[in-house]
Amino acid sequence: MYTSAAIILGVMVVVYIAALRFKLSTELAMLLAAVAGALSAGHWFPARQVAEGSITYLDINLIFICATLFMNILKESGGVAFAVRSIIKTFYKSRVILLILIAFLLLIPGALTGAGSVTVLIMGGMVSVVLTYMGVTKIRTAAIIFLIAGLSAAAPPVSLWAMMTAAGVNMPYVGFFMPLLIPCVLGALFTIFYLGWKGNRIDVEKAFAELPEPPKKMNWVRIIIPFLVFFGFIFLGRKWPHDTPVVGMPLMFLVAALAAWLLSPVKLNLFKISAETIKQLLPLIGTLTCAGILVQIMTLTGVRGLLAITFITLPVFLVIGSLFFFLPITESVLMYGAAAVFGVPLILLFNSIGMNPIVALAGMSVIWPLGDALPPTAIIGRLTVDVAGAQDSYGKFLKMCIVPAIFICIIGTLMVIYSKDLGFLTGL
Repeated sequence: MYTSAAIILGVMVVVYIAALRFKLSTELAMLLAAVAGALSAGHWFPARQVAEGSITYLDINLIFICATLFMNILKESGGVAFAVRSIIKTFYKSRVILLILIAFLLLIPGALTGAGSVTVLIMGGMVSVVLTYMGVTKIRTAAIIFLIAGLSAAAPPVSLWAMMTAAGVNMPYVGFFMPLLIPCVLGALFTIFYLGWKGNRIDVEKAFAELPEPPKKMNWVRIIIPFLVFFGFIFLGRKWPHDTPVVGMPLMFLVAALAAWLLSPVKLNLFKISAETIKQLLPLIGTLTCAGILVQIMTLTGVRGLLAITFITLPVFLVIGSLFFFLPITESVLMYGAAAVFGVPLILLFNSIGMNPIVALAGMSVIWPLGDALPPTAIIGRLTVDVAGAQDSYGKFLKMCIVPAIFICIIGTLMVIYSKDLGFLTGL
């Protein structure tokens, strides 16, 4: 049984690598690997399994779509530009406060949508302009945007890696808020101060000349109310869990998006924004769909069980000691599918030896996004370099990320090691 599962796994790996070598996308490579695994196991083309796998992460896809629609409406209405310009105008004399606020601005889009690419696309350009006029080089700017965008994707309330792994082990996505928030905030602050502290006082006039001009009627009230609507739903659900109907995160984001649309000072083409949102998220949706198919076929053929048993029987010190290397590598190859394929057996292992699975998974989720800058995919890393205007220096960009990445890996690994002692965070 183990031999046959190992052979099937070998076939899937070979097909996946071959697909990447032929310049196929990561999504198609995962799909072909899944089909090859089914064929080698004698199941031919299991249409039912493929169909079921394709909707495994449907709820997560809906969250991404609705949350990104919300952020895009805020951007198109001028809310994002207004917030950036207001922060610069108020705090341009204090570099410390300005850097802290820039870090939080970068954290918000990814935290709400679960996708670091959304942070790069919505905030990357404007933050790049601000940091450039603060005397930060383009390479350092790209590193700041990428690293905090990755942390924003791992931050609550929507953390894709934590959600996918929790779904794989039938663990409710509850209690993750503080275990995810604290390391993400610490990592973001260390990153922006380490890479952005050196420079000069921002030239407000030059920065404003490049930043988009928000509508005259835009104000903080129009920005804050949609967020209050969203967090109001969350508060009601936590305060009165047995009396509040479960509406789900997609509907929460849709209502918040509707509020942002109604409060917009300019007329917005909702259909156009919705179409652009789907186009923007198509690679991510495709990745999650194909990852679901891959996991379904791995379960059908026994490969998933083989991986789980292999991880559980490895020495624990070896597993934990290699997380800083193993997790980014799996993310660079499988992207978000790494959580479903490797996160599940890792959490089963940690849970079996008495660790707190929520805190341990939160620590792993902080490390995973670092792989988005590594080949063969490196989609978000290359996107960030393009947005920051540092296209010709990808190697230097990776070197600039090393020290903050080490700091983030240390935090994540320590959370895994001391997950039992940090269990109190799940109740905050």
